[in-house]
Amino acid sequence: MDLRNEVAAYLQDFTYIEDDINGSFFSAADNTTKIETILIDGRNITKYVNEFWTSRQRQASSIHEISYRACFKPQLPRFFIELLSDVGDIIYDPFSGRGTTVIEAGLLGRKVVSNDVNPLSEILTRPRFTPPTIEDVAKRLSRLDFDNTLESEIDLSMFFHERTLSEILSIRKYLCERKESGNEDGIDRWIAMVATNRLTGHSTGFFSVYTLPPNQAASPKSQKKINEVRRQIPEYRDTKEIILRKTNSLLRNLTSPQKANINAAGMSGLFINQSAAYTPEIAADSVQLTVTSPPFLNIVQYSKDNWLRRWFNSLDDDEISKRITMAKTVEEWSTAMGSVFHELYRVTKPDGWVAFEVGEVKNRTVSLDEHVVPLGNSAGFECNGILVNSQEFTKTANIWGIQNMKSGTNTNRIVLFRKKK
Repeated sequence: MDLRNEVAAYLQDFTYIEDDINGSFFSAADNTTKIETILIDGRNITKYVNEFWTSRQRQASSIHEISYRACFKPQLPRFFIELLSDVGDIIYDPFSGRGTTVIEAGLLGRKVVSNDVNPLSEILTRPRFTPPTIEDVAKRLSRLDFDNTLESEIDLSMFFHERTLSEILSIRKYLCERKESGNEDGIDRWIAMVATNRLTGHSTGFFSVYTLPPNQAASPKSQKKINEVRRQIPEYRDTKEIILRKTNSLLRNLTSPQKANINAAGMSGLFINQSAAYTPEIAADSVQLTVTSPPFLNIVQYSKDNWLRRWFNSLDDDEISKRITMAKTVEEWSTAMGSVFHELYRVTKPDGWVAFEVGEVKNRTVSLDEHVVPLGNSAGFECNGILVNSQEFTKTANIWGIQNMKSGTNTNRIVLFRKKK
């Protein structure tokens, strides 16, 4: 790939440069990019700060609109996928989450490998590679009978109206029986994904009464307090109508070529639930580009935040909690990520790339990108620089009192590595 031509075609603000010190290839032609050189691991690393993709890029596909904690925007992987890969190349995400990287790669005609130790990731990702029609979903839902005699093994009355809960339990039972009988198909998996995403939230588009945003389920105790403060009781929500409405929203701007691309990616794709440090299913020297974002220490409680989604999908809480990396210190985190980098080096093609996104933690006193550089170097990669994408916080972040550039994860910080031939 000729990076000079690729960069020129993609971002007119940047030109290709050769740097004997760090091999970086971004340089600001319009002086809008802040550039600095910092010493990390005994090497000079160039850091570039700008709004590289947030405001510059077109709107993302509606197929991405599945909520998940700490997920990045599709514009981030698109930037690197278009810049550092060609149609047909394999794009990988070892911490796939809701599947942003692989979904975007599929839309762009790339092959995909998705991995996450949390099986919830595959439940939220794989169905979008075979999107059904709204008519198919409506027909399947029409065949589903609700059983109002079903009872939940846990008290969920603080979230759902009694009638709504009976519908949720009926859908859950139907999906479980289809899977256990071997009759589960793409439409069933789609319904499971959408229902999982619609369990709780803060509007009438969810099954629940008003609660936390859909990517962070409140505990039953906390929900009772929310109900008391808001003087609310769960109202009936039509689960079939909500599933159809969300299906229509997810498919609303998916074009025929995009659907063909994503179907093809799904057919050839690899979806695994392994530790990112051990993925024998992935062939050595096969991945052109990895774009990923690992757990940042123990900031996001992935297991706790998804407890209700795990319940709906009958996933083992204890097993998932054990497998998810939740390091309490930078040292523990670095040890875990060091093993991941050695595995990434094995699967990456010569001249392939890794874009590793991390953030500032501990009230901006720790920049994980500076800890990542030595990990990649030790595995055999060459660090080509750090890109810092500065942007405004979302409404969700502001709800919790996090203000831009003051606390929390304030920026996308991507450490870019290349595997030399």
